[in-house]
Amino acid sequence: MAYGYSYASCPSLMLPGIGINIDAEDICGVFRGDNTRLFGSEPERGDVVVFRHPVSGRDFIKRLIGLPGDRIQVKAGLLHINDVPVEVRDDGVFEEIFAPQGPQGLWPRCENGPVGEGGTCIKSRQIETLPNGVEHAVLNIGNQGSDNTGVYLVPEGHYFFMGDNRDNSSDSRIPQSAGGVGFVPFENLIGRADRIMFSSAGRSMLFFWTWRGDRFFKAVR
Repeated sequence: MAYGYSYASCPSLMLPGIGINIDAEDICGVFRGDNTRLFGSEPERGDVVVFRHPVSGRDFIKRLIGLPGDRIQVKAGLLHINDVPVEVRDDGVFEEIFAPQGPQGLWPRCENGPVGEGGTCIKSRQIETLPNGVEHAVLNIGNQGSDNTGVYLVPEGHYFFMGDNRDNSSDSRIPQSAGGVGFVPFENLIGRADRIMFSSAGRSMLFFWTWRGDRFFKAVR
């Protein structure tokens, strides 16, 4: 409800394991194309937003960093907005168990190098303050190409998103032609993420024994 409604507000149901692939565009694609919304309102910088990937149509969730007309660049791992570096302060480390995660069974990346299964995977943690005062944590793994980018000029009617796990995120820093998110049209926004209802660490959300007990109804910051 935060941003109004567009074709992307229609539900998608993708369960490839049992042959179900119902896309929002299959239901409401007739409303796509004018980059407008019904009862639309502009998102704010720092919002955590669910949106449709402009190419794959899959639901993505990232933090809104760049508004239309903004100049976005990352230099030596530090975010710059309109040629001004954002404020950051150290906030210790983030630790997790090195083990397969989520339905895809992906292994986390660690700043402390390769660790054995069940070991402690560590990432540096900082608090980043955006120009409008929104504070949020970001994680760092190491120096890589996405830590040093060119300047992205956000087009009118589009937005620039980045993941908080900065070195392990497919986001607007990667162009759509290379499989990334690129700039996201206004009509592709689905909604703002305000609260985690529950979180599963297993391959299916039905595996209730893998639900993370510390995340029930937790606010998204």
